[in-house]
Amino acid sequence: MSFVPPGSGWPGDPAGPGTPVARDAHEVAKLAAESRTLADLTARQSVCRACPRLVEWREEVADVKRRAFADETYWGRPIAGWGDDAPHTLIVGLAPAAHGGNRTGRIFTGDRSGDWLFASLHRTGLAAKETSVHAGDGQRLIGARMMAAVRCAPPANKPTPEERDTCFPWLAAELALVAGTTRVIVALGGFAWQAVWPALRAAGFTLPSRRPGFGHAVEVPLVHGATPVTLIGCYHPSQQNTFTGRVTAEMLDAVFARAAALGATA
Repeated sequence: MSFVPPGSGWPGDPAGPGTPVARDAHEVAKLAAESRTLADLTARQSVCRACPRLVEWREEVADVKRRAFADETYWGRPIAGWGDDAPHTLIVGLAPAAHGGNRTGRIFTGDRSGDWLFASLHRTGLAAKETSVHAGDGQRLIGARMMAAVRCAPPANKPTPEERDTCFPWLAAELALVAGTTRVIVALGGFAWQAVWPALRAAGFTLPSRRPGFGHAVEVPLVHGATPVTLIGCYHPSQQNTFTGRVTAEMLDAVFARAAALGATA
């Protein structure tokens, strides 16, 4: 089996055998719009089959596996949003890693980027533990929620514009469902920064007329209803960025400490 069947007992699996499956962009938009709760939405996100290239890749990776994980069962499905259902801080990434989230079933879990990210979230009070290794490890986000612009692991970590656009309704719907409590949004990397802007607009946030360029610790004031919200840019803790020193632990901590402080005023 190249993916975990919905409802078969994987820790935290939001879906069941009867969860409706989107098989094209039209069905993604329809199912996302019809989702009235986070439980409905995340279940539907986690069984989506709308992008043939991504479905083929994620399941091939789950079947072939990396040698270090040869004895493990891979999740092999889209990665749903995860964390607090009423968050003050949202963390938006690019897409799950082939041998990270695609293996473990939880975003940023089981890969080097996640090692850096969760350690920083723990130090700044946004995560219960400093590590996140598998879906049943007891990790818990505190006042925070994670989601990805694209829910499936893409080849070479590069989704196509069409795949990004097909996944867009999942992101917009999730943002809308948590907008009432959200005070901070952290975009990890330039791709997430670009993807989150139209999704925020669709979710009812009021944005500046001009989109500022992405940068580390760049802050942009937004509004949802009458409530101020802050969008913060953050360099992605990829291996390339951490190995070269473009991102340091201190840089990550500064961003998430700022997010935690803004969230605490909610």
